Amino acid sequence: MDANTIFIILAAIAIIIVLSVFFTFVPVTLWISALAAGVRVSIFTLIGMRLRRVIPSRVVNPLIKAHKAGIGVGTNQLESHYLAGGNVDRVVNALIAAERANIALPFERGAAIDLAGRDVLEAVQMSVNPKVIETPYIAGVAMNGIEVKAKARITVRANIERLVGGAGEETIIARVGEGIVATIGSSKSHTDVLENPDLISRTVLSKGLDAGTAFEILSIDIMDVDIGKNIGAILQTDQAEADKKIAQAKAEERRAMAVAEEQEMVARVQEMRAKVVEAEAEVPLAMADALKSGNLGVMDYMNIRNIEADTGMRGSIGKMSKGPKDHDDTK
Repeated sequence: MDANTIFIILAAIAIIIVLSVFFTFVPVTLWISALAAGVRVSIFTLIGMRLRRVIPSRVVNPLIKAHKAGIGVGTNQLESHYLAGGNVDRVVNALIAAERANIALPFERGAAIDLAGRDVLEAVQMSVNPKVIETPYIAGVAMNGIEVKAKARITVRANIERLVGGAGEETIIARVGEGIVATIGSSKSHTDVLENPDLISRTVLSKGLDAGTAFEILSIDIMDVDIGKNIGAILQTDQAEADKKIAQAKAEERRAMAVAEEQEMVARVQEMRAKVVEAEAEVPLAMADALKSGNLGVMDYMNIRNIEADTGMRGSIGKMSKGPKDHDDTK
């Protein structure tokens, strides 16, 4: 091949490479789609999106959708929301749904709700179609001590104005549960709650429990009421058992003190007996000393021994004269 042919081939390859790079970097097909939909987006704006690391389809496609729905949003608004980390397509869908439902929802508020982490499209749908939240069984104790368990269904509607910074479903359930417990607790008897379960609904609704939340409570319906334990009787039984244990502990303490005092008295008796034995042991010594010193004569000593013998004999005769019955009584 001659030089001209080689030059033409190389030029064709270079043109193909340049065109492929151009069409890869510049979304021409997307620009054509926007023009066909009547949305004016310049090719340089699309190139700028590429340079700003914005995926053009994430902005242009929602822009086309909003334009067809008659919602006035600009490219800069959608692109700034995308750069802030928001979901542009979801916000536009929410704006379209709000427009169809005749709900006032500016783009700034929808973008703020989306950036706050809430599903703005779901919020709009909940505003049109209220959501039912079912609570678990909530137990309360009436004044007569009977436990009452109630289960409620809460119908709520999303409040667009309070979605940013408003409390969620958990707060609604907690507040309703608190209202149910307070209503049951203020009832004189559990039969009052069973007869008029709507009393709980009226009392809870009158407290304005949706204040500061992202929802508006439409109704609270009690779907089931059950009787639980007799809490009052259980508490009285537990208190009686506790009093019994306290009394037993005090009685045991008194018994231990009495036993200790008895042992102390036994020890004192033994001590006194030891002193008596010690004193009796000194009597023969004293008598021997008296005989030695002449203070006691032999006849005096014999008289003492006779008296002791006579006393012992009289004691023996007295014991023998008593019958078996009298002997048993003396034990």
